[in-house]
Amino acid sequence: MRLGARIRSFRRARGLTLVELARLADLSHPFLSQLERGQARPSMTSLERIARALGSSQIELIAASAEIPVPDACAGRVSVVRRAEGPQGPFGGGEARILVHGQAPFVPMEFRGSNGRPGEFYTHEEDEFLHVVGGRVLVDLADEGEFELMTGDSIHYAGGTLHRWWSADGGEYRLFIVKQRGAGS
Repeated sequence: MRLGARIRSFRRARGLTLVELARLADLSHPFLSQLERGQARPSMTSLERIARALGSSQIELIAASAEIPVPDACAGRVSVVRRAEGPQGPFGGGEARILVHGQAPFVPMEFRGSNGRPGEFYTHEEDEFLHVVGGRVLVDLADEGEFELMTGDSIHYAGGTLHRWWSADGGEYRLFIVKQRGAGS
């Protein structure tokens, strides 16, 4: 039920009607209506379509809807996320773990991937920052150009920028990603 409420919140924050979201996600309007009311559960494929249509990701939707207990030591103005904590799940061409509890004005993530192909472009309203912790990555920003980043390199791009990334050498890579929290997140 919380997931449906978060999807509704993201949809409304982006000014979309249920019918528009259904069209963008290539899903039925009745299914999305049931999902938002907590009467249906999405498959991972459906959740990916919804997330892409909202300019978000599966892990962000799941994390935003989860009741994640915040340790007493983190109540208020401090957030500590231990090594084995934080919501984890699919993000783009790999796996991500969110590195903050609560409603910080940004979403820091640890990302691991090895996708050797670019895949589809993503776009969202929020600014995003990437720092390469390990490996080599090609970052394609469409009209803004393509950049090869190595361990220690970083890139920032403004919200609305088409983007995708993949392994520059076919090996695994690790990123530290900070995404500005958008309306509804």
